[in-house]
Amino acid sequence: GDGIGAEIVVEAIKVLKALDLKLELEQAPVGGTAYAQTGDPLPPQTLALAKAADAILFGAVGDPRYDNIERAKRPEQAILGLRKALGLFANLRPATVHPELADASTIRADVVAGLDILIVRELMGGVYFGEPKETTSLLDGQKRAVDTGVYTTSEIERVCRVAFEMARLRG
Repeated sequence: GDGIGAEIVVEAIKVLKALDLKLELEQAPVGGTAYAQTGDPLPPQTLALAKAADAILFGAVGDPRYDNIERAKRPEQAILGLRKALGLFANLRPATVHPELADASTIRADVVAGLDILIVRELMGGVYFGEPKETTSLLDGQKRAVDTGVYTTSEIERVCRVAFEMARLRG
């Protein structure tokens, strides 16, 4: 990953090694780092390594240095390319508040106490992979952008299946 993404991965690897698991770790450039090295945010060698892996530890991507390059070469295209190539369509985002931390929340402790939710988000349709339709200049100097958000029935059904199964397992 880029920026803090690389820092987080280094620390996560320390945790994994402390667990004394039998792991084989390989690293490959991705995002802005890969673009700087190869001109591609998801080089073929990185994608091949990801496809061959049992798991991927992925840091955040993105860097203001790459904000003005063409869309297809921006660092975040790496995560989108991995999602598409590996069929990673469901994002699971758990949120749990431990009793000891309820008072530390910016939300009142009595409201947040006992929170245990799981948000399931679809990752391969919508504006992530939609094509920008148009950008127009308005009379008042602002710009207006329109992107497509396209989903197929099967994309919705598969993420709903994951969400319902997770709900069933969580009770």
